[in-house]
Amino acid sequence: MKGRDTRLLFCTTGVLLRRLLVDRNLKGVTHVIVDEIHERGMNEDFLLIVLKDLLPRRPELRLVLMSATLNAELFSSYFGGAPMIHIPGFTYPVRSRFLEDILEITGHRLTPYNQIDDYGQEKSWKMQKQALRRRKSQIASVVEDTVQAADLRDYSARTRDSLSCWNPDSIGFNLIENVLCHICQKERAGAVLVFMTGWDDINALKEQLQANPLLGDPSKVLLLACHGSMASSEQKLIFDRPEPGVRKIVLATNLAETSITINDVVFVVDCGKAKETSYDALNNTPCLLPTWISKASARQRRGRAGRVQPGECYHLYPQCVYEAFADYQLPELLRTPLQSLCLQIKSLRLGSISEFLSRALQSPESLSVENAIEYLKVIGAFDRNEELTILGKHLSMLPVEPKLGKMLIFGAIFNCLDPILTIVSGLSVRDPFLTPFDKKDLAESAKLQFSCRDYSDHLALVRAYEGWREAERDRNGYDYCWKNFLSVQTLKAIDSLRRQFLFLLRDTGLVDENMTACNKWSRDENLVRAVICAGLYPGVSSVVNKEKSISLKTMEDGQVMLYSSSVNGKETKIPFPWLVFNEKVKVNSVFLRDSTAISDSILLLFGGNIKQGGLDGHLKMLGGYLEFFMSRDLASTYLSLKSELDNLIHCKLQNPRMDIQTSEELLSAIRLLVTEDPCNGRFVYGRQEQRSKKAKTMFSAAPMSHGGGGNGGDNAKNQLQTLLTRAGHDNPSYKTKQIKNSLFRSTVEFNGMQFVGQPCANKKLAEKDAAGEALNWLTGGAPSDSRDPQDMDHMSMLQKPPRRKRHHHRRG
Repeated sequence: MKGRDTRLLFCTTGVLLRRLLVDRNLKGVTHVIVDEIHERGMNEDFLLIVLKDLLPRRPELRLVLMSATLNAELFSSYFGGAPMIHIPGFTYPVRSRFLEDILEITGHRLTPYNQIDDYGQEKSWKMQKQALRRRKSQIASVVEDTVQAADLRDYSARTRDSLSCWNPDSIGFNLIENVLCHICQKERAGAVLVFMTGWDDINALKEQLQANPLLGDPSKVLLLACHGSMASSEQKLIFDRPEPGVRKIVLATNLAETSITINDVVFVVDCGKAKETSYDALNNTPCLLPTWISKASARQRRGRAGRVQPGECYHLYPQCVYEAFADYQLPELLRTPLQSLCLQIKSLRLGSISEFLSRALQSPESLSVENAIEYLKVIGAFDRNEELTILGKHLSMLPVEPKLGKMLIFGAIFNCLDPILTIVSGLSVRDPFLTPFDKKDLAESAKLQFSCRDYSDHLALVRAYEGWREAERDRNGYDYCWKNFLSVQTLKAIDSLRRQFLFLLRDTGLVDENMTACNKWSRDENLVRAVICAGLYPGVSSVVNKEKSISLKTMEDGQVMLYSSSVNGKETKIPFPWLVFNEKVKVNSVFLRDSTAISDSILLLFGGNIKQGGLDGHLKMLGGYLEFFMSRDLASTYLSLKSELDNLIHCKLQNPRMDIQTSEELLSAIRLLVTEDPCNGRFVYGRQEQRSKKAKTMFSAAPMSHGGGGNGGDNAKNQLQTLLTRAGHDNPSYKTKQIKNSLFRSTVEFNGMQFVGQPCANKKLAEKDAAGEALNWLTGGAPSDSRDPQDMDHMSMLQKPPRRKRHHHRRG
């Protein structure tokens, strides 16, 4: 704890940034030392901008940036030629062996057929994808030319033949098995650390190695895994020294690069890849895909073998590929969404967000900044002028993502704080539900029992935590976690975070000492769902129940899938029209990690702004992507209740001591609607209203995208597909051809009709343009060459069977 006599304070970057919120000049601080600056986290890059602006006002302040693998010249030039000091460290020498050396030493031969990694029957699609790849992946295309140009004259013909068919996309399970056998049979004693890309790879490789007569013999080899999702008790096993004559082999992710040190490691096997979070700004989607590591990461991995004695590192890629690696990993600022950062910039009153971020060591692309600002407007943290609203000011005081902060605030306002504290704490740490390698089915069954078929990962988390807390009171917490495949450490972390969040909410005035009042409605499951929706919006996916499966779609991505670890992941029917989710990530497809099912009423009242559509009883959200159809009087009721509810929340935030129970009639009406909604999505799919001439604005397309034409904008393909699905048709099909001047033209076909778009710079834009043309025609517009009467109801075409004669619509 910091006190009057404090002379040296160790803290996180986030704590220092919060200090800057109340003390812009760091009064009383003489030195700031930032360690491991090479990691280039978002907070670190943000802090550098702030400190660079602070130094002219505090010339006596001394700033020291430290790292073992620092790009010193880059940082020195950023601070106007700051002096650099190099302090030699001591590690034992490590000999590097690259793929060409490994093939020479072991005699292993690579063929097109022995490089397909075996992920087992459950994930056979991964193997098929490796075998049937028609298009070069990003990983392969980066290094292909490098390998072809390599000088391998000093190596045998056998090695050169192997390298000519090397598959960069493969992790190389068979090669790793061969290398490990070589180490166990011919090298000196010492543990082996194998770097893999993720949990699936670790599990699949471990299973393959256990089937090997040598590596699977527990009297000779101790085979262990290390991954962030494992229980800490399991992770600790990797630090124990094995019995004499037994070689320890640890399969780990890049967690083992810097976060942990296994002292008896002498050999490192480096696959050269890691799963790295990146951000697709165009589709507003985070991605988690295997990528080549940087030279700095390769050095870190190699260094793991030289901690206590000389070591060896086996790099499963050619030396020429290593030379082609980037020097350093891409900074987090350039590969993650920027919502929290933008909120911090405004809370520190640092001026224009775009202008401030342009002063970063490496500034993010403008589209990423625009997406973050738009998101903060959608959730109500920013007004139209990009200034903090009263909600935004409260959010800036909470050290969590804006959506989780909003959930906390709404939980406090609507007196269901206890479950919301658990949910936000759980989403701020790693998943407490464990999935042991050899007990996956039992673990999944244990998690499902907490679900109670309420279609919510977040409510399952609440039940798991409450069960643990009750068991702790009876001193049976450890047994409870063991039986239910829960992490004791994670549940304790959740418990600690709950207390911290409660303390912060008391600081805002939204919570007082009367915890009974704060939890008056904590057992109202539907209200808790509504507060979850308020926090996670606009993370919304539509649900369409098919005969034997579920179809899920989001605004940016179209079709999405659920992680198998989700309680909704194995459901064949979800009796709700919508899911809200905390996190989506693109791996192969786009996956939703966790979700809660909600009704129309919850989404209308606790989601974002509602707008009146073109028809009486037509309501729209998210620029028309979400649409609801109902009677005029009911639509008017929702609009009125939403307006009153927003006003009540605004007043409560302005005056935290206000008692919202004075609006008892409004709150009763809200609770009744969110409780009694039958959740059949009738406002979305069951529309029976007669269409009038006004209806041609009902499905108005989104604004034109920055990149190219079409009335459907970025989401034209998604809008068209949703429209056809709701009308009972199959998905549209696209045919795209390259025409002159390297341009592309696409044709979209559905229900016997064809629409042809304008020439565009690439296939993706061409398909969007064709979809935009179709949407324009369906919603009442007409192509330039069309002679259809202006008042023709084109939407009625979707109710008719396909025509034999196809109609082509072309704009040029």
